[in-house]
Amino acid sequence: HAISCAALPASLLESELFGHVRGAFTGAVRDNPGHFRLANKGSLFLDEVAELDLAVQAKLLRVIETREVLAMGALRPRLVNIQLCTASHRNLRQEVSSSRFREDLYFRISSPSVTVPLLRQRLEEIPWLIQLALRSIPERLSVHSLLVEQCLLRVWPGNVRELLAEVRAAAH
Repeated sequence: HAISCAALPASLLESELFGHVRGAFTGAVRDNPGHFRLANKGSLFLDEVAELDLAVQAKLLRVIETREVLAMGALRPRLVNIQLCTASHRNLRQEVSSSRFREDLYFRISSPSVTVPLLRQRLEEIPWLIQLALRSIPERLSVHSLLVEQCLLRVWPGNVRELLAEVRAAAH
């Protein structure tokens, strides 16, 4: 399972992550198990974890420490067994220093850590990424060497997402 912490409003994020029972709040017309329970015995990827507000961070820390999820409005927590993976484009150490990210949560999720180099630092991937972008286009287009050459010369501040979007747009 994967969830983007930046894509959901803070008011829905807690319910989406931890679940809720019917009647827990206005509009909760049915039970929602939440992503933690749905990912039980598997993996959960939290993209843009730095976007979580401090209250949700505290609840996330509790789930990590106890392996129990308490859905909103529920009386008893449920055990979960998951592998948690997180990502952020922000420097979490700086977020901790600025009091925007809980230090105790940081130490729970920061190891092991993988830093993905910027696209301009791994130019050898560009031809493959161009082919990947073109696979999503219904027409079968071949990759011209001038396109690859121009892509290799560009800085790509938006990294892979920018490259894929530009190639798809150029193909249309």
